[in-house]
Amino acid sequence: MSDVLVCHRLSFSWPDGSPVFDQLDVSFPRGRTAVVGRNGAGKSTLIKILAGALTPTAGTVTGASRIGYLPQDLVLAADRTVADVLGVADVLAALAVVDQGDGTEWEFELIGDRWDIEAEVGAALSRFGFDGLGLDRTIGTLSGGESILIALAALLLDRPEVLVLDEPTNNLDRSARERLYAAVDDWRGAVILVSHDRELLERVDQTAEVRDGAVRLFGGPYSLYLEAVETEQQAAQRALRNAEADLRRQRRELVEAREKLDRRQRYAKSQQDNIPRILAGNLKRKAQVSAGKVMDTAQGELAEAAASVAAAEDRVRDDDVINVDLGGTTVPSRRDVLITEDLILRNGLAVDLRIRGPERLALVGPNGVGKTTLINTIMGTVAPRQGVIDVKVPVGLLPQRLTVLKDDETVLAGVSRLAPTADDNTLRSQLAKFLLRADVVARRVGDLSGGERFRASLAALLLAEPAPQLLILDEPTNNLDLESVAQLTSALLLYRGSLLVASHDHPFLADLELTGTVDLNPISSGVVG
Repeated sequence: MSDVLVCHRLSFSWPDGSPVFDQLDVSFPRGRTAVVGRNGAGKSTLIKILAGALTPTAGTVTGASRIGYLPQDLVLAADRTVADVLGVADVLAALAVVDQGDGTEWEFELIGDRWDIEAEVGAALSRFGFDGLGLDRTIGTLSGGESILIALAALLLDRPEVLVLDEPTNNLDRSARERLYAAVDDWRGAVILVSHDRELLERVDQTAEVRDGAVRLFGGPYSLYLEAVETEQQAAQRALRNAEADLRRQRRELVEAREKLDRRQRYAKSQQDNIPRILAGNLKRKAQVSAGKVMDTAQGELAEAAASVAAAEDRVRDDDVINVDLGGTTVPSRRDVLITEDLILRNGLAVDLRIRGPERLALVGPNGVGKTTLINTIMGTVAPRQGVIDVKVPVGLLPQRLTVLKDDETVLAGVSRLAPTADDNTLRSQLAKFLLRADVVARRVGDLSGGERFRASLAALLLAEPAPQLLILDEPTNNLDLESVAQLTSALLLYRGSLLVASHDHPFLADLELTGTVDLNPISSGVVG
């Protein structure tokens, strides 16, 4: 496959001088490419440069000139119409003028060869489930997920050479994700995307890993990339063990060489009184030269062995996972955790729900059905239309916007506020298990990176007093990179209470060892459970 975008000696640094890339050379082939990497590695920075949304400090990006870009933080003005977002409002207006017989040269030039634009727009909207959607509908009347699909439809209508997508499945329910998957599968141009959606990552032709300022391309989807990395890491671990063994041998040989030289020097000194002084001096100088050569050789071999260990360590990845004891969250088996009685949510949906310990449940349903409304009702921040919810254990919520901690407090102060009887040393030790170093826990929450804020919020929630025995998570993987999703999964597998997880991320839910599902798809009786 020929290359569609080529980065040559590309460099980028933030205004404070922090480097992201330094003379990066990488080429992106045709087909579908997923860009992956650890939090902060520069994935989104790279694709923003590819899309032209960021200007590199140095270097060039050449290749395709018509690039369609869907940003992660897409913001569309609420008063814009669907036609405006699709970029066809002017053409449709010109067509209307021509149909009335009043067309001028300006209208004809504007229409160009797009006389079938209405059918083209209808087909594009239908692909994303918007049959019959009025083009004069304003974006403010659509959900966030619907806005994303409209923006993607606009890109497809524009027919760019390359689609650049940054977390395109965020805020999309299952049905919308399936439509986006189909659009990516059917697209005949090139696609470069960043996503934590493993189902989307399995639909690509190659995977580009951003790590330590470099980009490596692996053939195949994300699962094959993981296999390749695992094979590499097994070899790297073996090389490290061999290098460490060689270093230990070289150290022993250096000690033995020193001991042997010491014995020779003691023996030579004991013989000095039995030979002439001139001969003794010559022998001493020869011995010193010989000893120096021996030690230089031994020390050189030791230095080479140490360098080999360092090189082998560089090839071994340090991708840590959260590992903390959450014994305080344990709920006895079959103990009632949450019960609803005649509950009707504010949106009119009836919910018949009973959770017992330590059940781990997925909360599913299309966007707008009431998942967040149910969660807010359980937490007491939204009143039901009728009925009650009886929560029988301490409950904790990890909201989408990670508002567990305050922006103006340090991580340590915020966690201490929620766990007032724990001393600072204990909290520091626990926070370290959430991969939060001493320098991080002393920083303001508002100054943390996205991954750090996520781990700090999760730590504050799970270390709170009393420990939550019912943990509720509302779309927890939205805006998380794959590393953070893996860290969240490892922490939740250690959690011993009951779980209620609202998510459209099926692979994430499959990893949580769930015991059941709460499906809020409306049914004829209006009762779900």
